[in-house]
Amino acid sequence: MRLAYFALPTLLIGCSSLPHGVVPPVGTEATLALLETTDLHANVLGYDYYKLQADPSIGLERTATLIRQARAEFPNNLLLDNGDALQGTALADYQALVKPVACDQTVAIYKAMNQLGVDGAGIGNHEFNYGLAYLSQVTGNRFDVDGVPADAPRCAGPNFPIVLANIYSLKTRRPLFEPFRILTREIAAAGPDGKPLKASIKVGIIGFAPPGVLSWDKRWLDGKVYAEGVRESAEKYIPQMRAQGADIVVAISHGGISGAPYTPEMENANYYLAQVPGVDAMLIGHAHLPFPNAASTTPGFNLPEVDKVKGTVRGVPAVMANLWGKHLGVIGLHLAYDGKAWVIDKSRTTVEARGTQNPDRSYVAADPAIGALIADEHAATIRYVQTPVGSSDFRMASYFADVGDVSAIEPVNQAQTAYVRDFVKASMPQYAALPVLSMASPFKTGAAGVGDYTDVKAGGLALNNAADLYLYPNALHAVKIDGAGLKAWLEKAAERFNRIDPSSAAQQELVNTAFAGYNFDMLTSADVTYQIDVTKPLGQRITALHYKGAAIAPSQEFLVATNNYRASGGGGFPGLDGGKTVLAAPDSSRDVLIAYIRDTKQLTRARNGATRSWRFAPVATKGAVVFHSAPGMLQLAREAGLKSVTQLKQDDGGGKGFALYAIDLSQ
Repeated sequence: MRLAYFALPTLLIGCSSLPHGVVPPVGTEATLALLETTDLHANVLGYDYYKLQADPSIGLERTATLIRQARAEFPNNLLLDNGDALQGTALADYQALVKPVACDQTVAIYKAMNQLGVDGAGIGNHEFNYGLAYLSQVTGNRFDVDGVPADAPRCAGPNFPIVLANIYSLKTRRPLFEPFRILTREIAAAGPDGKPLKASIKVGIIGFAPPGVLSWDKRWLDGKVYAEGVRESAEKYIPQMRAQGADIVVAISHGGISGAPYTPEMENANYYLAQVPGVDAMLIGHAHLPFPNAASTTPGFNLPEVDKVKGTVRGVPAVMANLWGKHLGVIGLHLAYDGKAWVIDKSRTTVEARGTQNPDRSYVAADPAIGALIADEHAATIRYVQTPVGSSDFRMASYFADVGDVSAIEPVNQAQTAYVRDFVKASMPQYAALPVLSMASPFKTGAAGVGDYTDVKAGGLALNNAADLYLYPNALHAVKIDGAGLKAWLEKAAERFNRIDPSSAAQQELVNTAFAGYNFDMLTSADVTYQIDVTKPLGQRITALHYKGAAIAPSQEFLVATNNYRASGGGGFPGLDGGKTVLAAPDSSRDVLIAYIRDTKQLTRARNGATRSWRFAPVATKGAVVFHSAPGMLQLAREAGLKSVTQLKQDDGGGKGFALYAIDLSQ
């Protein structure tokens, strides 16, 4: 069993060692650090495979430096991953879909995590994106579920345990993974006399995934597994963990914090998980944010009993380490032995989300051993993504997608529309009379930093460019909805914007960053027009919704192409719960886009990047209406016809490299 302090064993020289099984003296104290990575999304290296260039703001190779520093500070430590590790980059797609890893091989992200000495991990929703057979293989498990051969060998998984308590096999009614694991560790402590000694502690880790994964990855999971609510699973298993001797219980919960009423289907249930007796600490994720964060305006971080400064949720220490390796979560649990149990002194416990970016905007150095470890996989991925597929005479970018640039969105909508029309014509004649529309969103809108935008230059297009335009390996679905449902869909998407007061002379922020850019669905069809009135309250913003010049009636029917995530309820869009899906295509939206580009050969702005269905409803405002994007991009706004956009400041003063832009809503 690896010792938690293995990186610095010499620190324990001179300590007295208690015989195995002997309890420490009353008053013994120790600090145990829980180090968290989360939502790595296969970003092993600081490299953007879509832009084919280094990106020092991301990558586990830099988090590794923070891990080394934290271990030096906290000799007693456990390194735990929160999930969403297996999917998210071209490297991950290459190993899962293009040249699948062999049974005796370890997938790249797990190779790196092994190198770093990860002690345990949870499972996120994106772990299921490639199907159960793949997940079974690369995690080294044997899933007893339909679709996974019963005689499948146990393959090379990671060197650490993976826990997941709330996803079950329908066949066996048992958890897909082991629900929890008790990790026994020897730690350095100080006796009541202040002298150093070594003591034993048992740390129980238990994992939770969002139950919504059953809908989001229905094509892989339907009829094979079922989900239990996070709170219900915790209430079931934590008493068992205590009964098996767990001194400390750590919940590895792949979800965020929401104050919505609890349901067993709840996606971000940690506000309620914190109330379950026996939860000592929570490692959370999924929301792609750092917590604690004193400056955060995220609603969940500002709920009653959530301390966004100290990092507690209803008194429970909790940390979220952002995404892509940008942060390391560090909970320093201060422990005291009271004669019966290790007790956490919350007044002396610390919680931090430590970033890889230094105060001067430079980044910590990468650990060169990580790059050397996966050099072959990295090189193979680069060769793969350089496969040519077509060309474009315009730059497709999402820097101004929030204000009307559809250059990176219309090609996706066109590809999805064409696919569904052809499929209906060939195989679904009962829907032949219905108009086919498509919804797509800008996946990259700066949420992860100033480099987090789609940006495909004019010229030759390769596979990496298509992957930049369509970031996720979602399946293409089509839903049948009526005009009322279409309007409700667009109303939900319009939550991307704050409400603007035209009479205010103060500067007002246009974009509601708490509403993810990937939920800002939009139409880009010459047949449909609508306006978004940002002066109106939520649910009343979509006006002048027309199809071919006529107002859309509430009962008018359409087929709308989208992805499996949205069609199955992802994002909480009204009426979209999987029940309206009429086509679950065998092809991914990204593959559909690649095929469309290959067939079209040459994309042009006039045909493929300039059709805006939506406009802001015109309104004059006394003060400036502003938003943030990468600096120096105003020419792209002009090329997209956005004459109402101006750059106010090259640096918005936020310390993250963004520029401040304004939009004149009266134009």
